[in-house]
Order: sequence, then C-alpha cells, then structure tokens
Amino acid sequence: MLADVVNRTTKRGGVVVIPAFAVGRAQSLLHCLRILRTQGRIADVPVYLNSPMAASATAAYLKHGDQLRLDRGECEAMASLPHIVQTPEESEALNSRKGPMIIIAASGMATGGRVVHHLKAFAPDPRNTILLAGHQAGGTRGASILAGAKAVRIHGQDVPVNAEVASLGSLSAHADAPEIMQWLAGFKAPPRMTFITHGEPAASDALRQRIERELHWQCRVPTYLETTGLL
Repeated sequence: MLADVVNRTTKRGGVVVIPAFAVGRAQSLLHCLRILRTQGRIADVPVYLNSPMAASATAAYLKHGDQLRLDRGECEAMASLPHIVQTPEESEALNSRKGPMIIIAASGMATGGRVVHHLKAFAPDPRNTILLAGHQAGGTRGASILAGAKAVRIHGQDVPVNAEVASLGSLSAHADAPEIMQWLAGFKAPPRMTFITHGEPAASDALRQRIERELHWQCRVPTYLETTGLL
C-alpha cells in the first residue's frame, strides 16, 4: 500500500504529504520507506522530515538503539534517510519545491504543526497525495480529509482538496478487536465490570457485544462524563 501510493504519486510528479505523529509513527514510516527504497520498490525520491519533535525522537532512537527491536544498523539507516528540516524558513521553502518528494510532518491528525502549511500548499493539486498514517479522531482536519471533504479550513481559508487521499490503517498502534479479545481471554477471573473507552461509538459497542457474547462478562460503553463507583 505504501509503495503503491508513493509510486503513483511519483509517476505524476507529485508530492506525498504524510501527517504523522512525531514519536513512533514518523520513525515507523521512515523505517518502511527505507526498506522499500533498499528493495527497489520505490524510486529514490527525496524524503523530508519536517517536525522538530520527530527529529529529536529520531535522534533518541540512535542514542538508545539497544532498547529497540531494530538493530543499530537499522536505526542508522532509518535516521539517515530523510533530510531534516530545521527552521521555519526551510519548512516554508518546501512549499515552493516541485515533486516528486515525500514530506513527513506533524501533527498526525493535521490539527496543527508544520503539516498544516504543507496541506495548504499541496492539497489543491491533483498530482499530489495526502497519506493519512494513523487514526483520525472525529472533528479533526484529518478526519474531514479522510471522509472525502472537498475543502478544509486552514488559516481562515477554504483550501480545496483535489489531491489523492489515501490511508494506512495497518500502522495503528492500537490493538484491534481480536487482539483485545485474546488478551481478555487470558484473565483467570472476569472483572466485576469492563468499560470500553477510547474508541468510536459504533466500534466500541460492537466490541462490548462481542465481550458479552464470547466471554459472558458484564461490559458497558460509558457515556460522556459518566461516573461509577469502584469500591
């Protein structure tokens, strides 16, 4: 999927703009892109990492590589892949560059950060691609783009979204329903009550029903500001 998106956009001479969480997600993307490039599955196009926090996190990967699943060589290869954008002026200059290129920038849901400026510059051009690489919470700019919005509000302007929009659901850091069920099945005794939180309403209720059906546990999806006694 990632290779397909990059290759399609590269053939159009376009820019792949990836809103990404600065810690973890940005580094996962760099690692994947590095592997794809090494295998010859994507072209050798410039990759820019435009997030001070992501740059610091990437440096931390190098410093503490002994605590990661990646070995030292993989960390170094991942960190050496992108051009690190240091200053606001360099960030602004990217918007004037021609593709093909890949820009990874925070924030992951496009609610703020440097990626917003890139979306404003590149979203109107159909040669480009906006690649959403994580969950997009309702009400965020990223969620609107994913839902097919024809325009998004940026800096007081309605910016047309003519670029291709793609999503990488496989990079989610959250467990899916089967993984959650597998974990719950390991409990020696059921809890008095199980609460489903931090999820979309429909998905949360579907998980509640599955827990009740398969594990026969008491389970509920709490409402906003609902309280319950734990003793």
